Amino acid sequence: CLGEAPHFVKIVEVGPRDGLQNEKDIVPTDVKIELIHKLVSSGLPVVEATSFVSPKWVPQ
Repeated sequence: CLGEAPHFVKIVEVGPRDGLQNEKDIVPTDVKIELIHKLVSSGLPVVEATSFVSPKWVPQ
């Protein structure tokens, strides 16, 4: 048995961070901001908006 199920689950939206950094074309800043605002206004408690990754590993 795996034990008792957790009483709390934290859902974190990472689309603006992970999803956009792998786009073929650079997404304009105003479009990114609009996406983040829409995600936050939908009620998501946590939205990861950016990360600092070397262009060596993830070309922009």
